[in-house]
Amino acid sequence: MLKRDATEPGTKKPAVLVTAAKLAPEAVGILEQAGYGVFCTSGYPSEAELLAAIAEHRPVALLHRQGIVNTAVMDAAAPELRVIARHGAGVDGIDLAAAKARNLTVTRAAGANSKSVAEHAMALMLALMKDLPSVISGMREGLWEKTSRMTRDVDGASLGIVGYGAIGAKVARLADAFGMKVAVYDPLLKAGALPGPGERMTELRVLLARSEVLSLHCPLDAETRGMIGADELALLPPGAILIHTARGGIVDETALLAALDSGHVAWAGVDVFAKEPLDVASRLRSHPRVLATPHLAANTPHGAVGMSTGAAESIVAVLAGRLPALEGAVVVPGGLRAIRAAVASVR
Repeated sequence: MLKRDATEPGTKKPAVLVTAAKLAPEAVGILEQAGYGVFCTSGYPSEAELLAAIAEHRPVALLHRQGIVNTAVMDAAAPELRVIARHGAGVDGIDLAAAKARNLTVTRAAGANSKSVAEHAMALMLALMKDLPSVISGMREGLWEKTSRMTRDVDGASLGIVGYGAIGAKVARLADAFGMKVAVYDPLLKAGALPGPGERMTELRVLLARSEVLSLHCPLDAETRGMIGADELALLPPGAILIHTARGGIVDETALLAALDSGHVAWAGVDVFAKEPLDVASRLRSHPRVLATPHLAANTPHGAVGMSTGAAESIVAVLAGRLPALEGAVVVPGGLRAIRAAVASVR
């Protein structure tokens, strides 16, 4: 990953500002070949840092990786700013209503990281079903639990998936290959056959009650914020496992810790948090029944490059007046509305 301004300061090219310290060289190449200068902030930039970078570079596009793109940031970038491209699928760090009001186009790299995140979710799931954190800890402490510890069968276990988009469907396929019984809750899914294995559930509470393992793969929005709280966790079977690789804020973290303390939830594998970076003192870092990772599920060569190049290609397309090639990339049409209407009329 690149860690520097890819373009020399003072270069007279339209600027793309990356809201992070790094961007894959492949994505930088796409942007520079199209005639844009690429500049980076530090990691997790504050609003003040974003405003200063905008004042310095006057970007025509923001490639959003970290930090918050709010009304103040958009207004500071006017009138040059035309597109905000998300490095990934989740757009909860962008004020979409503000972008729409300002006729800005917002895109995302939908599906680019789906394989990587699905693999990470399965890795957490398998590790916790086999009690690996405590088994490994015991080995380091000198224990030999050959006859004293019994772990779980993966084959035949009931998996509930909330959110059946690109990632959720891939998790279902992987789990199905292990012989798990997959059930799915996603009120946004169209009627008809599922795009992968699983039994469709129409009520979340019904799904929760049968899920020995619950894996979350839905976006964070007004409907899903705090969706998994104390009441929902209580509906899970005793000893259930929670896998959370979606977005921080979907799970009530205080309620999760209470459920872990009581033993009702046996394990939690968590890659995303309500506040990131996660506080050093957070119990989610130190709890013996939590396997925590620092929002890195997508950080594989395939996933990272796919998100970076997908975002870069969307910026180039939008600024050229074209629809991005990546399916599902456009979140807020903004100035692309007329183009989308024209394409729809042809189809």
